[in-house]
Amino acid sequence: MQKVTVYTAGNCCYCHMAKDLLRRKGAAFEEIDLSGRNDLRADLTLRAGGRRTVPQIWIGDVHVGGCDDLFDLERSGRLDTLLTAA
Repeated sequence: MQKVTVYTAGNCCYCHMAKDLLRRKGAAFEEIDLSGRNDLRADLTLRAGGRRTVPQIWIGDVHVGGCDDLFDLERSGRLDTLLTAA
């Protein structure tokens, strides 16, 4: 299973939805909570090519994007492949 990183903040419903989908897939993930952490928010913006919204999700070295992007991968059948890629 690929390493998954999820940047989140506070009570973001999209963050919860994304994490729930990853849990249903059996994917362990590292959660980085940006609440009150402007230093981490700046790092996220750089890493995500200017995106500042949460969640922002990486599977391995692939920047998936946000919650909608993750669910699009699931609907297309590509999420499982990405999660299990060697």
